[in-house]
Amino acid sequence: MKRFFYFLLALPFGGFAAEVDNKVIAGFLGKYCIECHGSEKQKGDRRFDLMILPARKMDTLIDIKDIMDQLHLGDMPPEDETQPTQAEAKVFIEQMNLALTQGREKLASTGGGTVLRRLNRREYINTIGELFAMNMEGFDPTTSFPRDQAFENMENLGDVLQTSGYLLDQYLDAADVVVEKVFALQEAPVEQTWNFIGDRKVTSDAGKSKRKPKPRDLLILECMDVAQHEGGFADLEDFQEGVPADGFYEVKISAQAMNRKNPYDPEIFGMDPREPFRIGIVPGDARLGPMDLPQTVQPILAEYALPDDVPLTKTHKIWLHAGQSPRFVFPNGPESARSSWGAIAKFHMKKSSPGKKPSNLGIVEARKLAFREYKFPHIKVHEVEIRGPVSHVWPPPTLKSVLGDSTFAVEKMPEVLKFFANRAYRRPATADEVDRLMAVAKKRISAGHSPMEGLKDALKAALCSPSFLYLSHEIVDVGADQKKRPQLDGFALASRLSYFLWSSMPDAELFGLASSGELLKSDVIVAQTRRMLASPRSDRFVEGFLDSWLNLRSLGSQPPDRREFETYYSKDLQQAFRNETQYFMRDLINRNASIVNFLSADYAFLNQALATHYGLGELGDPTRAHQFRRVTLKDDRRGGLLGMGSVLTVTANGIETSPVIRGVFLLENILGTPPPPPPDDVPEIDPDVRGAQTIRDQLSKHRESANCAGCHQKIDPLGFAMENFDPVGAWRTRYDKKPIDTKGELPTGEKFADVTELKKILVGRQDRFAQMLTERLLTYACGRRMEAIDDPIIEKIVEQLRRNQYGMKSLIEAVVVTELFRGR
Repeated sequence: MKRFFYFLLALPFGGFAAEVDNKVIAGFLGKYCIECHGSEKQKGDRRFDLMILPARKMDTLIDIKDIMDQLHLGDMPPEDETQPTQAEAKVFIEQMNLALTQGREKLASTGGGTVLRRLNRREYINTIGELFAMNMEGFDPTTSFPRDQAFENMENLGDVLQTSGYLLDQYLDAADVVVEKVFALQEAPVEQTWNFIGDRKVTSDAGKSKRKPKPRDLLILECMDVAQHEGGFADLEDFQEGVPADGFYEVKISAQAMNRKNPYDPEIFGMDPREPFRIGIVPGDARLGPMDLPQTVQPILAEYALPDDVPLTKTHKIWLHAGQSPRFVFPNGPESARSSWGAIAKFHMKKSSPGKKPSNLGIVEARKLAFREYKFPHIKVHEVEIRGPVSHVWPPPTLKSVLGDSTFAVEKMPEVLKFFANRAYRRPATADEVDRLMAVAKKRISAGHSPMEGLKDALKAALCSPSFLYLSHEIVDVGADQKKRPQLDGFALASRLSYFLWSSMPDAELFGLASSGELLKSDVIVAQTRRMLASPRSDRFVEGFLDSWLNLRSLGSQPPDRREFETYYSKDLQQAFRNETQYFMRDLINRNASIVNFLSADYAFLNQALATHYGLGELGDPTRAHQFRRVTLKDDRRGGLLGMGSVLTVTANGIETSPVIRGVFLLENILGTPPPPPPDDVPEIDPDVRGAQTIRDQLSKHRESANCAGCHQKIDPLGFAMENFDPVGAWRTRYDKKPIDTKGELPTGEKFADVTELKKILVGRQDRFAQMLTERLLTYACGRRMEAIDDPIIEKIVEQLRRNQYGMKSLIEAVVVTELFRGR
């Protein structure tokens, strides 16, 4: 019978510190492998006597992996050959796993430099918006772009982001859409007014008609996110064509909250009857799909509360793109109108026939009965008036971003293109670059098109240029000092800083400091960092970094089961989870508060839906239920990342939790000591878990397998501590009827009873956490993964951070003055 070997063994906290012991590897290979895979024989075309470690070639990694695969499967050594002892195999596999991991890191190295990197999708959108002074809310020219490649959840690494032929095609299409939108208006639009009763347009000709169209009630029956939509989006049937031009529009609505107090069981609707109904406005575009269903881009442009049973007329100024029409939604409405019809029908049948068991009506009959009684909670929109575009200036900011204050003239085209290219390329454009853009324009004109069409083609060419799509790495002259890391010039540094903190191009002030060279001074770059962090645009940094560090962009990629977690959808908990974590980090930056709060805090940022979901009771004032606010916690289970729904949901699969997944997440993103990955293509091991009754039992059986024990000793205790949290972060004490056991012991000996005690242990390792967070922040800021060569700088930042009470803003400021951030 073939011997079963260890294939992955646990590493101590702190990662790979040891060097590969070549004597152990050479001794094992010589004793058990070289006879068939040496100088005389090369069975399977494999030769191991010339293996050089640490690995310098990918072929060596392939050989290492092949050896580990064969040992793991028990295929080698052959059964009729001498077999290694379990102790020998253990030591050998430890060394081979170390060699594999270090070899992968070495070969993936960028040599401590940032590879030229392109804008990722999020940065592209933001840059287009600011380059053209364009309102991007509700407009996304990148919907057909492929997803950006990522490494360890980072989507802005130069050596990872690739440019395919398909992506180049999408850049061309996006450039066409953007530039045509900029020049869509050739003269100032005329302000217009549209009036609607219900969903019907009211015109001056309506009174002359003998047969007036009967207005239909415009009703909003449910929240926006339901399984089977039936009245969550109230659209204007007679305004499907939308507004004629981009701009701000005043939308006046007369609406009424109907039946907040009703005779039915509140459980039917899944609403908090104490909250006032809220009405919201989202954009819709009939060209993108049915207006009564969700669409890809539909931000809530305005939202307010309605009084009970009396109409309220209110006007909101919102931005609409040409072709968009306002739609009306009920953010805190019923979980599902369709599922409530049967329960409402049964209520009325019981009332009309006491003592008689109500029959089950079909959905159509139940709906008719509910509408006949008309007592269910909903919002009724009586009248709508749309006026605009209002506050319109001519020429609009989008045209001014290209032409300036003057009108277009052919003779000014080189000047216009140079002005645009300077901003698009985020540095002074060369004469040759401007000439190439002019050549594009001239070619279009010579084909018989207008000079304006020529200009547009040149602008599109600029948007597809590597100078726009890629960040500059130009350097300053460092003289004869060959040991000094090449330093970015002012313009390249301005871009690195702005894409770090704003995920977009530099503004005029940064451009000016780059041009003068002042930005290269440490005190200036720190001052700019403080200015930029104070800007609302830095919310993009908060969102982008959290998405990369904690993988929050994956929220929703494994949707929770609707039958079990309906409130996740009806209360929009997915967005609430993101908001909670973003508000938390934003607050740390604003106050320069300690990053240790990520590990444990006595406060959180919650709205009422989150407080209810977390079992924290009432926040007070139902009219503010949707608003996030800082809440002092009396319960130690919730404070910090380990109690946040965002982290707890992204580490579950939507149906169940796994201590292994959550344990690995903590090792990677809190302690910064990820377990080694298994070799590629190793078959999954299914240990005998017969007789296991709980998840802990199953993993205990799993650890009895020698192949599994090492890693799981490090992973499982961390995951068990978080098992009181269900797949969407709600607290639980049992699996079905069995109590949850959260006790654990770390490999270093510390014991804990639950997540609150684990957090105390983690707080005691705040330097380890600070080192991990510094490494992640530098990776995000520089657009490259950190390597062993960078460790001294990371340790220096942590030492400085310790002196500054681990302040979040202090950490960001320390990052931007390092030679890593300021160098190529």
